[in-house]
Amino acid sequence: MPLDLAFVWAILIAFAVLAYVVLDGFDLGIGILFPTLDDRQSRDQAMNSVAPVWDGNETWLVLGGGGLLAVFPLAFAIILPALYAPVTAMLIGLILRGVAFEFRWRTERGKFLWDWAFFGGSLIAAISQGLMLGALVQGIKVEGRAYGGGWWDWLTPFSLMTAAALVIGYALLGAGWLILKTEGDLQRHARALARPLAWALIAAIGIVSLWTPFLDPRFMDRWLSWPALFYVAPVPLLTLAAAVRLLLSIRDGHEREPFLATLALFVLCYVGLGISLYPHIVPPTITIWDAAAPDKSLSLLLYGAVVLIPLILAYTAYSYWVFRGKVDPHGGYH
Repeated sequence: MPLDLAFVWAILIAFAVLAYVVLDGFDLGIGILFPTLDDRQSRDQAMNSVAPVWDGNETWLVLGGGGLLAVFPLAFAIILPALYAPVTAMLIGLILRGVAFEFRWRTERGKFLWDWAFFGGSLIAAISQGLMLGALVQGIKVEGRAYGGGWWDWLTPFSLMTAAALVIGYALLGAGWLILKTEGDLQRHARALARPLAWALIAAIGIVSLWTPFLDPRFMDRWLSWPALFYVAPVPLLTLAAAVRLLLSIRDGHEREPFLATLALFVLCYVGLGISLYPHIVPPTITIWDAAAPDKSLSLLLYGAVVLIPLILAYTAYSYWVFRGKVDPHGGYH
């Protein structure tokens, strides 16, 4: 039986996007929480907790975007014009964050400006990603082999809801990371933030989950018809279990579990998204096979991916291992 290269590449791209969301999510979340940190030492310590890994986390975004262009060029050609505005805003936000990381340590008088740039860039990037997610789920209008919608089609009540949910989720990941990596006042502050953020995220997941099946009859059939309901039921049940575990771990003062439970919620929501959209890469019309490049191109690119992806995984794992443990409150980013 020949290997379905389009399906293999769809799995790889999906994995790269998930890796980006769960890894870059917590440092975006720390940026979102930055204004709540009311003293310089707390802000320095929070930024130091992600300084060794934040730029490596964004490697997965490059891999996902570049892979989409190379492997599913038709999808790239449709999605990008549909989402020009939020994609541009996201890139501006990520640039602001990157510059703020370097410049806030080089000035005293202007440090507050770079603090706000770090917060603003993180918030803009998170909102933009949520808007793109919502626009993709609700469907992109296609005419022939090109985008057939308008300039503002990505801005709807549903996409605004997904943007709010993602901002809350990233903020909770950031709080969980600070609980894991810090001690003292900063950890206590992060734990105080985590409790209302956890409830807000659970509510947001519930709203989006209940809203999504009404966007397309196929979503309704995928989740609520029989026997499909039997196969997809574990996802909402596991999501409920992860939500309960999250709330209990925050209440009981655990250090590691709030972060891991939030990651589990993200992964389960991503699985639910895959169940809703598969096999479409540009819902509701373009499948992964419609959008895929020729098999010879997919095969050639796969040889590179077999080498590249393990290398990225290896250096990512190594960097997290080297910088494991609590952050030195008196350390610095240089």
